[in-house]
Amino acid sequence: MSCQHLTEAGTAEPRTPDQCADCVATGDTYWVHLRTCLSCGQVGCCDSSPNQHASKHFASTGHPVIRSAQPGEAWRWCFVDEEIG
Repeated sequence: MSCQHLTEAGTAEPRTPDQCADCVATGDTYWVHLRTCLSCGQVGCCDSSPNQHASKHFASTGHPVIRSAQPGEAWRWCFVDEEIG
């Protein structure tokens, strides 16, 4: 069965396409990769980054799906069902 969250995910454009807004707000300039929330466009750093802001955004908002913000990547991830699409 396919993940309904991935099927119904929005198409929000990244608010800050080349940086993790939460890292910048705290003065941190290091992140590994960026992820975009498809519900609201918040850009956060990945779980390989020290601050893991994309996961923290899901935990605080419940927005279920992110997509990679890396050039050349088009995958999506559902936090709820832990499924890639």
